[in-house]
Amino acid sequence: MIDKVIRILNIINAIQANPGISAKDLAFKCDVNIRTIYRDMDILELIAPVSREGRGTGYRFMGKFFLYPLNFTEQEALVFSLLPSMLDKDKLPPGFDTAYDKVMGTHLKEKSRQNNIIEDIVGVIQMGTPAYRKESPNFLQPIIQAILEHKTIDVVYHTQYRNETTERKIDPYYLVPRDHRFYLIGYCHLAQDIRTFRISRFQQVELTGQQFDKGDFNIKKYLKNTWSIDRGEKNVTFKVRFNAEVARYIKEEELFVQPRMKDQKDGSLIFEVTVNNEKEFLRWILQYGPSAEILEPKSVRESLKQQLSQWIMMYQ
Repeated sequence: MIDKVIRILNIINAIQANPGISAKDLAFKCDVNIRTIYRDMDILELIAPVSREGRGTGYRFMGKFFLYPLNFTEQEALVFSLLPSMLDKDKLPPGFDTAYDKVMGTHLKEKSRQNNIIEDIVGVIQMGTPAYRKESPNFLQPIIQAILEHKTIDVVYHTQYRNETTERKIDPYYLVPRDHRFYLIGYCHLAQDIRTFRISRFQQVELTGQQFDKGDFNIKKYLKNTWSIDRGEKNVTFKVRFNAEVARYIKEEELFVQPRMKDQKDGSLIFEVTVNNEKEFLRWILQYGPSAEILEPKSVRESLKQQLSQWIMMYQ
């Protein structure tokens, strides 16, 4: 049985390295007859998408299948590390010890390499510090690692506007940059729902050994019509006129929601978009001052008039 497992791993590596390799060449590499290769390929085809277009053609993998080189989960690595203690070494074929050492060595090398890559990424990303705190620990490394390994994290989370600190378990799905900040979208065990967390509000982050499954969660569907990061409950369609001075800059904006834009003869731009959080959209509009005029909805237009009146009274 061990011979067969090792041989199938060798076959996978041979096909990856030589797409189109023949059964005859595989038999030579594995030092077995062709019939044995055919039986091994019958097994391999149950777990991997193997293509053989016709008689006389070789084997290759279809799609994005690739064993690189092991991709062990922690559980798989633990099971494999216990393998020698569970086998009768007197019955093992020659070369098992060295093959086993190579597999484990490769796994440890890959794990170390992945950690180094994460450290390099975290070193490149620069984060700000909330004004109310003297310093802000950088928890990006354990968060990125948890996302990649599908591991639940234990966190201490502080919400400043509520002045509330809570302990939570989170299944981290996606790390999202918005407006010079990073947000984590994931399943909150405390709320029993998907939530969005600002990274700078984490006071402690620890990986657990608990694995999670995202299921059919779709980030694009989750953030549909969300202008920035905060999801609202009601869709609102805005119609805005940008004057000619800023129209070209609006067209170059990198937005998360796809607007409808129409050029006007005077060089201005009519901008229409549907969003589910009007407060975030209004904050974006207001940065353009009198260069942006909200045409619709009428209720928001009237509300903005009242706000402008209050500003005028404040600065008189």
